[in-house]
Formats: sequence, structure tokens, C-alpha cells
Amino acid sequence: MNSSFMHPHFLWLLLVFPVALYWHYFIKNQQDVALKMSTIEGLSTKKSLLIKLRPFLYILKLLALGFIIIALARPRNTQKSSYTDNTSGIDIVIATDVSGSMLATDFKPNRLEAIKEVAHSFIQKRVNDRIGLVVYAGESYTRTPVTSDKAMLLNSLKEVQYNGMVLQDGTAIGIGLATAINRLKDSKTNSKIIILLTDGVNNLGSLDPISAAEIAKAYGIKVYTVGVGTNGMANFPVAKDTNGNIVFQPQKVEIDEKLMQEIATTTNGKYFRATDNKKLEAIYDEIDRLEKSKITENRFMMFDEQFRPWLLMGLFLLVLEMILSRTIFKSFI
Repeated sequence: MNSSFMHPHFLWLLLVFPVALYWHYFIKNQQDVALKMSTIEGLSTKKSLLIKLRPFLYILKLLALGFIIIALARPRNTQKSSYTDNTSGIDIVIATDVSGSMLATDFKPNRLEAIKEVAHSFIQKRVNDRIGLVVYAGESYTRTPVTSDKAMLLNSLKEVQYNGMVLQDGTAIGIGLATAINRLKDSKTNSKIIILLTDGVNNLGSLDPISAAEIAKAYGIKVYTVGVGTNGMANFPVAKDTNGNIVFQPQKVEIDEKLMQEIATTTNGKYFRATDNKKLEAIYDEIDRLEKSKITENRFMMFDEQFRPWLLMGLFLLVLEMILSRTIFKSFI
């Protein structure tokens, strides 16, 4: 809550008060005609006191005018408020590759954990959107259907991990994309998007990725594709030692960027290449800027008028001054 004045220009009138006081007590008093008396015997003490208090009337009058001027400036407390109306969110599905190669350490701590960390921040920013989660390798499944329950979604994302016992290893981009499409095809929102992440080449699955992209286009779904992996060599998991620890070996990074670009182009989306954690974060930030929810926000201001006490005090002092000047101080003005 803020205090303000509706007509602050009236406050400039208060600058006249110091001038008025100076004129009354220094200039006017020097111009007053002095009455010389041989003696002051007969003048009562009471009247002498009233003479001393006579300047009080002038101060009383100035105070009254000051209060009235402040009232004219219309002091008030201002409280801003708003409410959201006609919120139009976006339905989003994040389809991420969880094949064994996502454990490569060119991202810190690895590709999969980096994707989860950045996706976590992205989900928190999309307050008005419904978001779902699909994971795929050689097969795919819906981890979380499209939902507005962000807490459930974030918990589900946290639990995503590579598990060769659950999904066949490999990279079936077409199957992963088709599963994501299935989660959005019946959506009634005006904007539907898929964020498709992979770090390799399509090598499994019965559905061609381009055919899946054509299906997405038919349903009005835009696909943003993200290639995850550094340029050159990276340490990939190749086996487990006798203690169950993953053994890594340098291998060349291969991402089918031509395919990812074609999927994005077919669906009016965009292809991105993330070569490290910072670039991956920047990609999500760009997608966040490109796909904004439509929100109609109605703002209004509440005013609590505060001029009445000032006006009443000013009128009270003005009336008091008039009464005193016409009664007690009448003989001394």
C-alpha cells in the first residue's frame, strides 16, 4: 500500500507560508503605529496575557489553511491489485532418450542427469501449462500423462533413470515421438508442443521418425528437437566390471542431426544442438521464450481517500479562529 496525492500541485501553496510568517512578524510589526503611554497602571494581567497570545490567532489561521490545502491535494492510500482471467496454457510433452548412451560423461554428471536438471527448472517456469513426460530407448512408455500437477510431474522426473531391465536398449526415435503424439492428439488447447531429446541415431523401432513427424503435423503438434552430445569424442558406458561399476570408453559422438532437423522442419518446430550443460539450459530458455502462454491480466487500483480528516481539522481550526477573534481577542485585533 502506497500513499500519494491526487492533486499534488496544490502542495506548492504551502511554500507561501514561510513568506506569510516573515511578513507578519517582521515587516508588518515594523509598520504598526506605536502608542506611547506614560503608565500601564490599570491594565489587567489578564489582558496583558491576551496581548501576548494574540499572534496565536494568525498561526491558527495559517494552520487551518494548511490543512485545507493538504485536503485539496487529496491524500490517499493506493493499493494495486490484479487477477488473471482467460488463461490459455500450452500442452507440452517432454520426450527424452534414456538409452545407455545417455550415461556418457560429456555433460556433468552425465547427459541424463543434466537433462533432468534443466527440465526441472523449465517445468517450474511453466506455471499455466500442462506437461507430460515420455521416456524411450529401444521402446517407449508414458512416464507421466499431460498434467497440471507439477509436484507429481517433478517427482516422476526425479525418478527417471537408465534401466536396461525395463526398456530394451537402443534408440527408437519414431516410437518415442509417436508415444508423445498419442498424449497430445486429443488435447483441446490451441498450442501443443513436443520437446524431443536424443543423443544418437535412430536404430530401432517399427515406425519411421519422419512418418511420426507427419502424424504430429496432422494433429497440429509442433516438435522442438534437441541433439544432446559434445562434438568429437566422449566417454560412453561399454560394460560393467566384476564389482558392478560401469566401465567407460572414449567413442565418437554420433547424432543424426539431419533427421532431427527434418522432424523439426516438418512440424514447424526448431532443431537445437546442446554440446554442454550451459547450452542445454540456453536451449530450454529459448523454447520457454518461443512458447508463451496467453494470459489476460486485469489490473485495478483501490484508493482509500484520506482528505476528510485534513479538511475537517482545517475547518475546525478556521471556525475556532473566527470565534476567538470575535470574542476573547475582539478588543485586541
